[in-house]
Amino acid sequence: MLADQLKRRGFESELQYSASRSGGPGGQNVNKVNTKVELRFNINGSNLLSDIEKERLLIKLANKLTQEGELILIGQTERSQLKNKLAVTERFYTIVAVALTLPKKRKPSRRTRASVERRLDSKKKQAQKKSNRKFKDY
Repeated sequence: MLADQLKRRGFESELQYSASRSGGPGGQNVNKVNTKVELRFNINGSNLLSDIEKERLLIKLANKLTQEGELILIGQTERSQLKNKLAVTERFYTIVAVALTLPKKRKPSRRTRASVERRLDSKKKQAQKKSNRKFKDY
């Protein structure tokens, strides 16, 4: 849902692609054709993201970013450059959408009356059991 909204913003103009030789499947094709696709996206340099969104992405994707705040994704699972480009672009939108999703606020739950009564009842039984063990002087 959020990924579709991101696609409509027009991030394609800010994405940079480069191709190189892949080590994936393809036999002799691998040695001749540049099928590996590298996607680069500079978060700080983006005009489509608000400052709040940039900050959120920098925090959430900190372990995936370079020192300059650039997100680099690589796709080399397919035999064709176009399929790898589509796959890595889709992965980009998914990663950004997940990072921009706000977590739900937790509503604290209340204990039910029955659970409180069960707990108190078990405490009374345990206390009774222990008091029966005490030595009584008659």
